[in-house]
Amino acid sequence: MMDLQFRPDAPRYLAQDYAEDGLERLAFLRKEPGKALVIGDVTGTLAAALERQGAQVSSVDPATGFDEEQPNSGSGYDLIASLGTLDTVNDLPGALIHIRAALAPGGLMIASFPGAGSLPVLRACMLAADGERPAPRLHPMVDVRAGGQLLQRTGFADPVIDSRPLDVSFRTLDSLVADLRAQGLSNVLADPGPPLGRAALERARAAFAEAGENGRTTERFELLTLSGWKR
Repeated sequence: MMDLQFRPDAPRYLAQDYAEDGLERLAFLRKEPGKALVIGDVTGTLAAALERQGAQVSSVDPATGFDEEQPNSGSGYDLIASLGTLDTVNDLPGALIHIRAALAPGGLMIASFPGAGSLPVLRACMLAADGERPAPRLHPMVDVRAGGQLLQRTGFADPVIDSRPLDVSFRTLDSLVADLRAQGLSNVLADPGPPLGRAALERARAAFAEAGENGRTTERFELLTLSGWKR
C-alpha cells in the first residue's frame, strides 16, 4: 500500500488537500512552530513549507512502522499534524492522548482524515451488490459531534472540529476502487466480509454507472479536521 502511495502517478488529491488546509490554518492562527512532527504527509507539502519557515520537522508515516497508538518517542513539539491516518486506528482516544502528551505547552495538534458521510455512492453500490445480506465493506467513521467529544475527553484546549466536502468524479467503479487502494483507503476491517462474486461485482458496477451522468459519477469525501491545544 505504501508503494502505491509513492508512485509518481499516484492519486494524492486527499493528501494534498490535508496539507494545504493545514497550512491555511497555521497561517490564520499565525502559528510558526519551531519543532514539528508531521505524520502521513505523502506529498511532502506541509513538511517542506514548515522547513522553509525555519521549523525543525520530523516526518513519519505509519506505513513505515510509526505507531500512533503507542507513546511517541519524541516530545516538546510545537505542532503535530496527522494527515489521513487516524481514521483507521483501533484506539483513537489513546492515539489523541499520545499526541497531546508529545506536545509542548502551547503546542497545537491538527488531525485530518475522512469522516462520516464519505463515499455515499460506494456504500450504496455495495448494498446493491450484496442484496439482502450486506457485508461489512467500510470501517466506521467519525462525525463532527464525536470528534468534539473526543477532543474534550482527551484534554485538548480550545478544540475546533469541522468537516468539508471534496467531490471527485470517476468514469468507473473500478477507477474509484483503484484510487482508494492507492491512497490507503481500502477495507481495513479485521473481518472485511467475503469478496464480491462476479454477479455481485457487476451489480455494483451497474449501480455506480446509474448514479452518474454523461459517463462520470461523482463521489464525495467528507474531510474531518480536529484541532486543539495543549495548555
